[in-house]
Amino acid sequence: MQIGELAAATGLTRDTLRFYEKRGLLLSRRLANGYRDYPPEAVQWLCYLRAAQALGFTLAEIETGLPLLDDPAAAAPLLRDALLRKLDDIDARIAGLSALRADLTRELAQPGFGCPVLEEQAAA
Repeated sequence: MQIGELAAATGLTRDTLRFYEKRGLLLSRRLANGYRDYPPEAVQWLCYLRAAQALGFTLAEIETGLPLLDDPAAAAPLLRDALLRKLDDIDARIAGLSALRADLTRELAQPGFGCPVLEEQAAA
């Protein structure tokens, strides 16, 4: 399958496919004419990759930590563990953002709230 066919089958741009290939996330071989030739399972892999990204996984996490589709039955427990870790990460980020929100709300609620930099300059 050539790059245009793969782009059409996945809805991704040719540049995105080349980027994934450069990162080692997508494999192809070169034909005699220099064109890239992708295996048919590349479509399924790219759907998996995009789904993982939609679930909040970075490309680095996908490269190093997510189970591949080679053996879906064996990968299921590993994928579940990865999803649980991602859920913990999201919970930690939510807690951090909630604390930041509380700090900002507290600052804004103070009477006479102003810009600390300007107040410091005026005092000098």
